[in-house]
Amino acid sequence: MNILLDAGSGGRASMRLIHDLFFKYFENDILVKMDDAAYLEVQSPITMSTDSYTVSPLFFKGGNIGTLAIHGTVNDISMLGARPKYISCGFIIEEGFSLEELEQIVISMAQAAKEAGVKIVTGDTKVVTKGACDKIFINTTGIGEIIKPECEYGSPSGANAKVGDVILLSGTMGDHGLTVMAERENLSFVSDIQSDSANLNYMIEQLMLEVKDIHVLRDPTRGGVATTLNEIAEQSKVRCVLYEEKLPVHENVRSGASILGIDPLYLANEGKLLCFVPKEKAEHALQVMKADKCGKEAAIIGEVVALPEGKNGQVVLQTKMGGMRLLTMLEGAPLPRIC
Repeated sequence: MNILLDAGSGGRASMRLIHDLFFKYFENDILVKMDDAAYLEVQSPITMSTDSYTVSPLFFKGGNIGTLAIHGTVNDISMLGARPKYISCGFIIEEGFSLEELEQIVISMAQAAKEAGVKIVTGDTKVVTKGACDKIFINTTGIGEIIKPECEYGSPSGANAKVGDVILLSGTMGDHGLTVMAERENLSFVSDIQSDSANLNYMIEQLMLEVKDIHVLRDPTRGGVATTLNEIAEQSKVRCVLYEEKLPVHENVRSGASILGIDPLYLANEGKLLCFVPKEKAEHALQVMKADKCGKEAAIIGEVVALPEGKNGQVVLQTKMGGMRLLTMLEGAPLPRIC
C-alpha cells in the first residue's frame, strides 16, 4: 500500500494517517490533545534546535532516516549542556511512498525517542506530487532544559575553548559517513561497518554533572571532526592541535576511506561528540565517556594552544612522523545527503 495525495489534504485521509500511524506510535499526553500547538512545561532556561533530514538511502546499517532525525535532534539540543524534553516532527512525503516503509520509520523514531526520554509533542504531514521530493524528508525541532551544573563558563559553547584545554572525542571517526556511502554506491570492498547514529544525551548529562567544567561540546556531523574543530577554533580564536596517533578510527573505515581517497577526519559522524575541558579534568571526562555505551572507544586526541598572530582560528595535525599538517574546513561535498 502506498501514500496517496489525499493523505496530505487535511481531510479524512489525513486523519486516518495521523491516528492509525503517528498517534499509534508517538502517543503521549501532550500530542493527543491535537491542538494547533503543544503546551509545554519548562522549568529552566532552554536550548532549541531545528534540522531537516534528507538522507539517501533511507535505510542503512545501524539506522534509517527516522532514527537519524531523533538522534540528531536530541544530540544538538544536548550540546549546550541541556536535558532534551520535547521534539516536533514534520513529514514531507512523496506521493506513492510505501506505507510499510513509512511505518518502519515511524516505529524506529518512537523507539529512539523513548530511549532518549523525550516526547514527540507536535507535528505536521504534507504529501507532495511524485517527483516533488525524494521519497520522504523529515524536519524536527527540539527543546531541552539547561542542566546548570557549577561551571565557571556557563553552558558549553564553541566560543569557550581556552588555551590549555584538552580535546576529547567520544569514539571512532567516520562510521556513519562511510556506511551511507557504501550502501548508496554498493561498494563491496567496504564491509562490517555500520552507522554510529545514537542518542548522546545521557553521556552529556553525566559529563555536565560529574566533570562540570565543560568548555565545549559539539557533534562532528557534516564535514567531520576536522571541519567542526575549525568552526570551534574560529569561534574561540584558538589553535587546535591533534595527534594523529591518538585518533580513533576502525581499521575497516580507515582502509575503505583510503581506497576512496577520503580522510576519515572529514567523514560524517552521528553518534560522537567533541569535548573540551581543562587539562586537570581530562582524565575524569575520559572515564565518564568510557562508562557510557556510546563512549567505550573515547580518546584524548589533542589540545588547545595559543593562536599564531594574524590568524582567526586554526587546526593542525601532528603526524606520526612528527610533522605538522594544516587541517582546513571541508571544501565541496564529497559525500552528499548523509543526514
